[in-house]
Amino acid sequence: MRIATWNINGLRARLDFILIWLKARQPDVVGLQELKITDDEFPHEPFNALGYQVHTHGQKGWNGVAVVSRIPVEIVQRGLPGQDDFGARLITAETHDLSFTTVYCPNGKDVGHADYARKLAWYTSLTEYWKTIDSPAAVLCGDFNIAPTAMDSWRGEKAGDAIFHTREERASFARLTDLGLIDLYRAQFPDEQKFSWWDYRGGAFHRNHGLRIDFVLGTDAVLQRTVAVEIDRDFRKKKEGITASDHAPVFVDLD
Repeated sequence: MRIATWNINGLRARLDFILIWLKARQPDVVGLQELKITDDEFPHEPFNALGYQVHTHGQKGWNGVAVVSRIPVEIVQRGLPGQDDFGARLITAETHDLSFTTVYCPNGKDVGHADYARKLAWYTSLTEYWKTIDSPAAVLCGDFNIAPTAMDSWRGEKAGDAIFHTREERASFARLTDLGLIDLYRAQFPDEQKFSWWDYRGGAFHRNHGLRIDFVLGTDAVLQRTVAVEIDRDFRKKKEGITASDHAPVFVDLD
C-alpha cells in the first residue's frame, strides 16, 4: 500500500501535473493540500478515469484539502473542530485498516503577525483533535509549515527564530510526536538532510535552499508496516512543460 502527501499549490494550475504523477507513482491514498477551489469546482472526471475517487474539503481561492483514493474510504471529519474560521485545512478518512488525516497547517506569515498566534492556536486544536483518533494504525500527513529541527532547514542553526523555525512552532510540532506520532521519513533516515519545499525565487531549488515541512507522521503500528519512504524530488521539476508545485510529494510504502 502506497500513501502520500502533496501540497499542490493550486489544483487548476497543477491538474495535468498531478495526473502525470498518479500514473507514474501509482499511490493508493493521497492527501492533497492547497486546492484553492471549492468542492463544486473540483474536476472529478480525470481522477475517476484513472481509478481514483476524490473527497474534498475545499475553499474558494485559498486552502482546501482532499483525499484521493483508489481503495474504499469513509470520510469521518471535514475541518478542524473549533477552527472553521481559519479555512478548510483538515480532512480525515478511514480505510479498512488505517485512519488517514491530511492537513494544511497555517503559514503564520511572520512572528510579529496576528496569524502567528493563530497558527499556534490552530496547532493546539490539532493536538486536541488527534487525541480523539483511536485507531491503532493512524497517519497524520500534510504541509505542517514547520521545520522541526535545524537539519530540516538549509539555513540550519543560522535560521534563528525565523518563521517555521521558532521554539514555539517546534514545541507545537513536538506535542504531536509526544502523542505517539512518528516522523516516518526521519525514522528511516535519521541523519539525512533532504527537503520538501523550495521557494520559486532566487534559484532556491537548484541551490537546494529548501525546508522539510511536509511530513507523513504515523503511529507505531504504521511504522512497523513501513518499508520505504521517499521525498519525490523529481516531481518538483517541470514535467511536459508544466511548472511543478513548490512542494515535492512525499510517499510511504506500507506492507
